[in-house]
Amino acid sequence: MTTTAAKTKAEDQATAAAALPADGLPSQMAYLTRVLKTPTIGRVWEELADHARDENGSHEEYLATVLQRQLADRESAGTTMRIRTAHFPAVKTLEDFNLDHLPSLRRDVLAHLVTGMFVAKAENVILLGPPGIGKTHLAIGLGVKAAYAGYSVLFDTASNWISRLTTAHHAGQLDTELKKIRRYKLIIIDEVGYIPFDQDAANVFFQLIASRYELGSIMVTSNLPFGKAHMFARICA
Repeated sequence: MTTTAAKTKAEDQATAAAALPADGLPSQMAYLTRVLKTPTIGRVWEELADHARDENGSHEEYLATVLQRQLADRESAGTTMRIRTAHFPAVKTLEDFNLDHLPSLRRDVLAHLVTGMFVAKAENVILLGPPGIGKTHLAIGLGVKAAYAGYSVLFDTASNWISRLTTAHHAGQLDTELKKIRRYKLIIIDEVGYIPFDQDAANVFFQLIASRYELGSIMVTSNLPFGKAHMFARICA
């Protein structure tokens, strides 16, 4: 290191030290955690320090503990935000779903979906069955699991998806809207088949499906008969 570089580094360190509050450690910690944007550490560092002293913990263990608390809170806040921006009509969990009411549901398939690996692989899922069996509940529950796993999710009914895309198409903004939607790792299209699509609706819907090919996952719930659903599945594949 040259003399000039060493002098500059020393001056920077002195400037940083001068910026710290001079009225004790609590004020310094409040300042540092605010600047570093680590509010959890600002709240818990003193309590955890007392606990570490009582337990004769090492400096390294204490540092790891405060960083873990900060990370846990940050991840929790991220999950909360992902669930909020998913626009679920209601937050429902798989734990609240009574699987005994749906004996035909393969537990091994559900267990695989819960892992979120289908999202990581940009694979698609179709939940098929008559009205009233809980398809929307399952879709939301799997969407919530995906949000907890760190994936961005967006939920809406098929009719609302069509309305959104049709509006964008008429405004000459369909490509821009599809690009926005591609930012979400998983989109959920609820109630396909409840309302028939006309030709224009079918066209924008196909463009939505095509725009996500091998780029993002789609989950669909539908009451379509198996034959029609099979044709739809081929489009999503």
